[in-house]
Amino acid sequence: MAAAPAPPGAPPKPTWKPGAKVEPPFPWLRPTIRIRLTLLYGGMFLIAGILLLSIIYMLAAQALNVGSELPFKIINRQLVSSVCTFPSSPTDGQLNDALNDCVNQQRQHALDVLLSRSLMALLGLAIIAFAFGYAMAGRVLSPLGRITRTARRVAGSDLTRRIELDGPDDELKELSDTFDEMLDRLERAFTAQQRFVGNASHELRTPLAINRTLLEVHLSDPGAPVELQQLGKTLLATNERSEQLVEGLLLLARSDNQIVERKPVDLAEVAAQAIDQARSEAEEKGVEIRGERKEAVVQGNGVLLERIAMNLVQNAIRYNVAEDGWVEVHTEAQHGQAVLLVTNTGPVVPAYEIDNLFEPFRRLRTERTGSDKGVGLGLSIARSVARAHGGRISAVPREGGGLVMRVTLPT
Repeated sequence: MAAAPAPPGAPPKPTWKPGAKVEPPFPWLRPTIRIRLTLLYGGMFLIAGILLLSIIYMLAAQALNVGSELPFKIINRQLVSSVCTFPSSPTDGQLNDALNDCVNQQRQHALDVLLSRSLMALLGLAIIAFAFGYAMAGRVLSPLGRITRTARRVAGSDLTRRIELDGPDDELKELSDTFDEMLDRLERAFTAQQRFVGNASHELRTPLAINRTLLEVHLSDPGAPVELQQLGKTLLATNERSEQLVEGLLLLARSDNQIVERKPVDLAEVAAQAIDQARSEAEEKGVEIRGERKEAVVQGNGVLLERIAMNLVQNAIRYNVAEDGWVEVHTEAQHGQAVLLVTNTGPVVPAYEIDNLFEPFRRLRTERTGSDKGVGLGLSIARSVARAHGGRISAVPREGGGLVMRVTLPT
């Protein structure tokens, strides 16, 4: 009986990992950007040297009149020349001196012609070399321009852009591949952040809305005890502050990115809308709102820009003096920028405290939200929205108390 055949052996394991980059057989022949630039400029120098040497040789041959006749002739035993002067009936010494002077004169003339023409040739070659070098440098460095343009598009929150650079496997190719990998990771991170913000928005708003509804139902009962109604009002105010805090945090998270969809927005209209919404609060606190609002059109998101104006106006109203307070709101376009200026009376603000006011949950001389004036996110949201529109917001103390808030946005 024949023996059963042995089972086939396992296939040999590959010695390379899938996806790994295969090294070239001759790594020292790798066309790196350094080698390419060396060959390029070395070759240009060699070609320019050969051309200059050839031109100088031809100019020298032309200046020396190689193959032409001598500058003097002997006729009837007399030296005759059209360029030199020889004495009549010269002695041997005089003749030798005259010939020597004639040769030196012709040599000096040839050197002068050679020098002038060589300088002209050198100038022409220099112009050609600079033009050719500029063109070749632009061609060699064009991948860097492509990387820069992609980075600018990414700065506009277009994370789907990729360089995908073709060409030899050199340092620029490695740089572009590394940049593409970084963009992949950033896109995944921002996608996860947006997903988290959406989920958090739903998960945090829903229970707060339910709590508000239940409290309002209980407060609508006329037979509820006074203590219960007071407790319900306190809980409703606390719930409202929590809703404001959640809305502010979500808006702050969303506004940290650049604005992709932009439309023409007039800052004057935005400021007018903010003033209309805050006018009742200003009347309650006895604060006068004034100012001149000129047309200043920017490209951006109208809702977010209105949030900037609303936060600044509310902040100026709430942090004001008890009597005869005022808030000035100005808008104008100047030097290619749209400017929103909010000035108010109020307590004296030290200059070293200005930066702290733009930090989340920070107020003047306090860090938490233990106040009925807000949740401490107004100026942080305003700064984040301004940055998302490519602008900036600054604040300086006003003489006599209060602040001067200045928002500049590109038009």
